[in-house]
Amino acid sequence: MEYNFLVDTYDTERIKTLSVWSMFMDDDLLFRPDSNDPRDRNPLEHMVHQCMSEDKWFCNMFGIDVGAPPLPEKEIRFEFIKRYAEDSEKRLTILREKNKTWWEQEVSFFETKRTRTWIMVRRIAHTAYHRGEQTAILRMLKREIYSIYGPTADTGGLPQNNALTIYAYPDIKSLIAGESKGGLKANLPGPGNKPCTERPDSNLS
Repeated sequence: MEYNFLVDTYDTERIKTLSVWSMFMDDDLLFRPDSNDPRDRNPLEHMVHQCMSEDKWFCNMFGIDVGAPPLPEKEIRFEFIKRYAEDSEKRLTILREKNKTWWEQEVSFFETKRTRTWIMVRRIAHTAYHRGEQTAILRMLKREIYSIYGPTADTGGLPQNNALTIYAYPDIKSLIAGESKGGLKANLPGPGNKPCTERPDSNLS
């Protein structure tokens, strides 16, 4: 099917989101970048937004209702991980059954109409955008960051310096099993002795 790549991309975005959530500690969830500015989401609010926003988009725009409350009964980090993993897996299974006609159908997208292919691209971008905000919070908290799309400072720095791509977990099943035991993430080598930015001199300004 012409649009399998969209489904496959959604599948990979699931573990990327869950991996970022696994990098937080339980005590991090109420951290706000500026404690005096309520416009900034804390990690807990990001998890709530991801679960509620994706549930709304899929129900209203894709006609996919997984028949479960979007939020966990107990709003703690591991319960959010399990809730989103389960619900997104159900959405993935249903998406794999859809045909070309369904994907190309125009449906309501807020105040306009768009094809479901267009909406899925926007949904993936929406998730990635908020995930970027969360990784910025992780840096503020001085947490280690595993690969999401490629090397990070904690996996060795820049690709041209042969930095590695190291995911926290190989798959969602391993992620849930590892986090249920307090965390069994892959080991990280750290940045090494070379700059982690293409403009190292800018750190001196």
